[in-house]
Amino acid sequence: MKNELFKNILFSVGGIVMIGSTAMSCASDDIQMHHDDYLGSGSITQGAATTVVSNLFTCQNGRSRVAGIGEITDAQGAVWTVPGSNQFSSAPKAMDLYEQCAGITPRNLAEVNQDDVPVVTVDPQGEVITGYIFADNYFELYINGKLIAVDSVPFTPFNSSIVKFKVSKPYTIAVKVIDWEENLDLGSENNRGNAYHAGDGGFIASFSDGTVTNRDWQAQTFYTSPILDLSCLSEKDGARLSTDCGVTDEKNGQQAYAVHWTMADNWMNEDFDSSTWPQASLYSDDEIGVNNKKAYMNFIEKFSGAGASFIWSTNVVLDNEVLLRYTVN
Repeated sequence: MKNELFKNILFSVGGIVMIGSTAMSCASDDIQMHHDDYLGSGSITQGAATTVVSNLFTCQNGRSRVAGIGEITDAQGAVWTVPGSNQFSSAPKAMDLYEQCAGITPRNLAEVNQDDVPVVTVDPQGEVITGYIFADNYFELYINGKLIAVDSVPFTPFNSSIVKFKVSKPYTIAVKVIDWEENLDLGSENNRGNAYHAGDGGFIASFSDGTVTNRDWQAQTFYTSPILDLSCLSEKDGARLSTDCGVTDEKNGQQAYAVHWTMADNWMNEDFDSSTWPQASLYSDDEIGVNNKKAYMNFIEKFSGAGASFIWSTNVVLDNEVLLRYTVN
């Protein structure tokens, strides 16, 4: 999906990189930035990754985008997985609220048998909490470090999920969210007539104990792409900022840079120190573009209707792998 928040586009006129409001072609020799222009804490790669998994998912009723996995090596020899390391192939899948490929298409919540949702026990003496989740595109949900479920569709068509877990307060919610990509390590997909269209992400959830996604959550970026000008990146107060970077849908997409950050093995645990992580940024239903998505609109009373907001990092277009955390007291 396309987000309209980021309209400054890098383009080349006479060999000079300029800023404009319309996407234009830019030959590969116009991208003159080097790794030395990046002063941040991430690792830089450039160009397409090598595909290591051709496709994680096949749609049985309709069509789905190819959800591949790639690997790319940076100048220091570190290997990065794109669009992100994940447990889709091995982890339990969340039960679908709406999932076209599986033929699960209820018109409203009354048509969903919520009694069929399996309960994952975190605390045997705890309360059973029901969660309603919509992710663009993919999520992995942890409670107190325990993996509850992962999204049943890694890319498209868009689906929504319902989960149940038994836990005592206080408890910590941790979520990995990935905006999937067709052009691996290039942060883009073939969409709207453009081979390198930079799509957007988004995550929204509400829980039966009144917990909703909002600005009180934390959101940290771990993979950003496509970047054409490394000098546009910055870091401030723990935030990894790409908000000054342009977005392009044009031919130079295959030359794009990507920025990667190492993820702590215990990032999902209750005692993990995320005090330096920034607060989540909020996005409206219109900004994410879900008003024509039945997987969302058929259950809107459990999403924005429940007071939840779409959250992500500061850049919902360029930041493709984001970790979210929130403690429920």
